[in-house]
Amino acid sequence: MLWKKLWVLFTVIWVVVSGLNAWTIIAFSEEPQKSLRPLVLMIAVPVVLYVILELWFRLRRKPPK
Repeated sequence: MLWKKLWVLFTVIWVVVSGLNAWTIIAFSEEPQKSLRPLVLMIAVPVVLYVILELWFRLRRKPPK
């Protein structure tokens, strides 16, 4: 399905950008614990988006005749 391919593309981009954000906070901040939020969002956002899209497309699927 197209939405799954687009979800994978979004996830790869999201993880790279979030990882760079967390790495930058760890490398240059005096408070590295601030990187916890981007790390949690790096995992949570793609998972939540996948669940929402999966439910959406299951509900919209027409039942077989």
